[in-house]
Amino acid sequence: MAAAMPRSLTPRDVREAILAPGPNGGELALLDVRETGVFSRAHLLFAVSLPLSRLELRIVSMVPRKSVAIVLCAGAEDECLIAGAAEKLGRFGYTDIAYLQGGIEAWRETGYELFSGVNVPSKAFGEFVETVHGTPHIKAEALNAMKARGDDLVILDSRPMNEFRKMNIPGGIDVPGAELAYRVGDIAPDPDTLVVVNCAGRTRSIIGAQSLINAGIPNRVVALENGTMGWHLAGFELEQGCERVYAENSDRGLAAARERAEAVAARFGVRRVDWKTFLEWRDDAARTTYLLDVRSPEEYRAGHPPGAKPAPGGQLVQATDEYVGVRGARLVLTDDDGVRATMSASWLIQMGWDDVFVLDGSTVPAEREAGPWRPPILGIEDTTCETVSAVELKTALENGEAVVCDLAGSLAYRKGHIPGAWFTIRSRLPGNLSKLPDSTVLVLTSKHGILARLAAEEALASGRAVKVLDGGTDAWAAAGYPLEDGFAYMADEPEDRWYKPYDLDEGNVEGMRQYLTWEVDLVGQIERDGTARFRSFT
Repeated sequence: MAAAMPRSLTPRDVREAILAPGPNGGELALLDVRETGVFSRAHLLFAVSLPLSRLELRIVSMVPRKSVAIVLCAGAEDECLIAGAAEKLGRFGYTDIAYLQGGIEAWRETGYELFSGVNVPSKAFGEFVETVHGTPHIKAEALNAMKARGDDLVILDSRPMNEFRKMNIPGGIDVPGAELAYRVGDIAPDPDTLVVVNCAGRTRSIIGAQSLINAGIPNRVVALENGTMGWHLAGFELEQGCERVYAENSDRGLAAARERAEAVAARFGVRRVDWKTFLEWRDDAARTTYLLDVRSPEEYRAGHPPGAKPAPGGQLVQATDEYVGVRGARLVLTDDDGVRATMSASWLIQMGWDDVFVLDGSTVPAEREAGPWRPPILGIEDTTCETVSAVELKTALENGEAVVCDLAGSLAYRKGHIPGAWFTIRSRLPGNLSKLPDSTVLVLTSKHGILARLAAEEALASGRAVKVLDGGTDAWAAAGYPLEDGFAYMADEPEDRWYKPYDLDEGNVEGMRQYLTWEVDLVGQIERDGTARFRSFT
């Protein structure tokens, strides 16, 4: 029997909920349950991409309070996604569930704006900052000439190391966003040194450069116009595989960073909160509170306050919708000494978040949790499925007795999958299984096997014999068995994610140009939409 639809809200109802006043009210989880690649073609500005395929994996992390108002979004023809998401959320204890009547098409027909791309609020905010503050920039040609002359400059790449390693401006140093004001005093101690900040495109270049300007460093600071894409489009070579990174702070550098952070806190109204108050907020049944650790991933894994979620500061500002699923929630940021948390909080305040606080580290208990973030996976304890080991699967494949269905993300599938495995999107089960060859057994896999376990019941609806690879594709690789790459066997198009212009083709010049134009044009689109609350502190 098909799942029942939740109550419906008209586009006007949803817009009013988005514009509901804060603080102390107006919390809303606006969740788009389509695949992220589909979502990226057209969606509401403040919708968070939370595909039905991965709902059990992400919902607690993104929407921790089960009584918060949830509005589900999808296309007009996606009632099955809405009904499926509502059924699961209800089963997991979420109590206030509605959906956008008529889908995104009705939103557009009402005269409201739809946006393409991902992380749009943050991207648009970067363009807003450049427009309001006149953030200075330098073109790739001018920077290249300065480098050739041997001018006194440093190039600071504000992206995480995995992006820096893929491609970087020659000579650049990896200093992810929140680390910039924290580390710059030791990287560029001479005030005559030009500081150039870049990312892959525009947002983190602009926010990074303006962070240093807001912090009041004595150096001249500029953003590299259009980042590594602009450098490539200008015809200059990029480095690949580099791992240059900042050194640890000196006492002098740390003291200067703290002093500047205090000035930033005063300017932007950054408030502090103690641990006891945070615990009271966390247990408040009427409000949602996130504890976000803005330090590096390595520092987080080494030890963090109990319950803190990793959200490296630069990425938190760059992609807030990937860390926070509830609009209007309280955000409490933590680090070691308040510098990175203060810089990150100052930007969230400018983005329009009302309740942003820095956790007073002196009040936090000494005990720490170590290891990676492991949010609860809802429903996993209810799964029942037959499993097969990597050894058994290898034998079955050699005998032609099994076919493999890979439910991992398409980028991971392209990088490496079990030979002959079919890429399959979970939310399209079991219909897409008709594209797979007949076999005695259908074996589901995913990276760790968790998503495959969650999907087993849906695959069984096809009427085929279904098993799950114990430990997933990682277990296959750990056994020493080979992987193949590429989009070899596709039961579905790779619509599970939004692909950057250079993800599939590093020389995609036209894609880069289109992406940069899209970023610049967001300012006008945000004005037409009218739901953003960006703040100017000029």
